[in-house]
Amino acid sequence: MPLPNSLTVSQTNPVLSDRLFTIRKHQLETRQPPLHPELEELQSALASLTITNPAAKQLDQDIKAFLGWTTEELIQQPDADLAWINNIAVLGDRSKEQDQGKSNYQAGTDFENIARRSLEFLGFKLEEAYKGGAGGLDLFCSKPYSLVSECKAGKSIPDRTVEELDRIGKRHLKENYMNAVRLIIGPGKPTKQLQASAAISKISIINVMTLQKLVELQAKYAGSVDLIELKKYLAPGQIDYKIDEYIEKVKKQIQLRSQIVQAVQQLFNQDNESLVTTSQSFTVTEIRAHYNATQNPKLTDEAVHDLVIELSSPLTGYLGRIKGSDWKSDRFYFLRDLPTPQI
Repeated sequence: MPLPNSLTVSQTNPVLSDRLFTIRKHQLETRQPPLHPELEELQSALASLTITNPAAKQLDQDIKAFLGWTTEELIQQPDADLAWINNIAVLGDRSKEQDQGKSNYQAGTDFENIARRSLEFLGFKLEEAYKGGAGGLDLFCSKPYSLVSECKAGKSIPDRTVEELDRIGKRHLKENYMNAVRLIIGPGKPTKQLQASAAISKISIINVMTLQKLVELQAKYAGSVDLIELKKYLAPGQIDYKIDEYIEKVKKQIQLRSQIVQAVQQLFNQDNESLVTTSQSFTVTEIRAHYNATQNPKLTDEAVHDLVIELSSPLTGYLGRIKGSDWKSDRFYFLRDLPTPQI
């Protein structure tokens, strides 16, 4: 049967790897039925939806990769619904040239609104009862812990911002104000006077770009920002460097999980004809040995087991799991790739 479209292939860009070709050839020669007929049927049904539906296209690619029909990775397209994230720093760090025809009040409102959306996206629960305006709190979060925030748009944060937050916060929250995390979000580098006032009042200060980086991390790796863990980094004073430390820590945790997924995928893709008639799943010991051969730090079986259990959860779905009689006999197989974050 002819191909519907011509293909340009080379040794560096094969349609199938040697191992996958060997498996398919063996199945044809021995007239073996498909290993996953239901998935093949689902992939066929998805084919007509892939042109107009990005989610269907991604699932179609995942199924074909799992079945061994392709080794190409689908290029992720930006999510149009998350385009607002790119405007967080823009709306907070402003100049008069950018704000022609827009009042200071409107500029402040725009940034307050996108800061509210940002905190909600990170997982905070915002309370409307304390909403901003004259004499009101800009932002108050009640869960997972109390957080009160003052948002400033412009070229820099005014020195009086700490006193404003203290005065308004105590008026609305009374004794609960001192138990809340207190945060100022604004542009520029805080003056020495502002930093000194923030240290005395135990108020944290972050730049608008720092907020954007946190939201970008959450958007790329859903659920990666742990608000309880983040709280440990919300120290008094200017803390952009501490939030950067937290972001790098999260990226390293994701990178480790990505390397574990790659180890399982590499085991599956090894050019070993003996794997044709064996299982396409692997024990914790096999995965650990393959990972430790190329990566540092070296991991124990117990550490790898914790990671593969997490990665095979239905809420993540990067690996599949075949449960054994105990954790050492559990077997795991590759489902989909976990992109490695830039560190």
